[in-house]
Amino acid sequence: MTTKKVGVIGVPGGWSSESLADALGSRTGYRLLVDMSRVELDLERGRALFMGTDLASLDGLVVKKLGPTYSPDLLDRLDILRFLEARGLPVFSPTQGIRELLDRLSCTVTLRLGGIPMPATVITEDPDLAAKALEEMGVGVLKPLYTTKARGMRLVKAGPQARREITRFQEEGNRVIYLQRKASLPGQDLGVVFLGGRYLATYARAAGDGSWSTSTSSGGKYRHHEPTAEIVELAQRAQALFRLDFTCVDVAETPEGPIVFEVSAFGGFRGLRDSTGMDAAGLYADHVLTRLGS
Repeated sequence: MTTKKVGVIGVPGGWSSESLADALGSRTGYRLLVDMSRVELDLERGRALFMGTDLASLDGLVVKKLGPTYSPDLLDRLDILRFLEARGLPVFSPTQGIRELLDRLSCTVTLRLGGIPMPATVITEDPDLAAKALEEMGVGVLKPLYTTKARGMRLVKAGPQARREITRFQEEGNRVIYLQRKASLPGQDLGVVFLGGRYLATYARAAGDGSWSTSTSSGGKYRHHEPTAEIVELAQRAQALFRLDFTCVDVAETPEGPIVFEVSAFGGFRGLRDSTGMDAAGLYADHVLTRLGS
């Protein structure tokens, strides 16, 4: 057993956060699950206090979740970790890679600049321009910039009602309209998981009865899946753009070939467990301790 003190940034009571804290605790004898809403950053003294513990005194931090929901507030929490990282504290995954994934638009721009195939996407603040783009798409999906598991996403079809649907989407707090052509899926999409840049496994998310979305929040189920070499290679290129320690790439097989929806800084634990029985928390803990020289 190593004597390294490694904290987990996560959500108390959350299954994946608790699992990762347990895995590190069993290997080190030290368990700390950090709720970022209760951290105090003292810039003058160069310390970040959580329940009496100075996070700067630890040997490392692993970011599993920055909060229970996605929001711009997570960027502020990430900046606290960026400060500690700049002062020499190892953070897994590096904060710059996570930053580019918290905002869907930032992730999309990085993927497209990296030459990764994605569904046709239009971003605007003008509902008339969005409605015009939808006429070309036929069927699209409105996606909030800060969301997970397809929460807040809305299927919208071209036609006289489209402008009204887009306006309602904006009124719900989505000033920036992120509109993506609905991909033609075979009833499922894939989560391709990597640890330290190395391919681990792939699981499928199969859509629930009557749902257009494969998300588990919409009734989708995890299943084991053996991907083609083409899909693994595509996902490998996508995740490499962000230099993460643990990540899952959402890939879809379409008639035109495989495409990427997004890269996740936090997902993959439950999908691996339910589809393959793989202990992602234990594997991640071993990876972190190896990187720390334990």
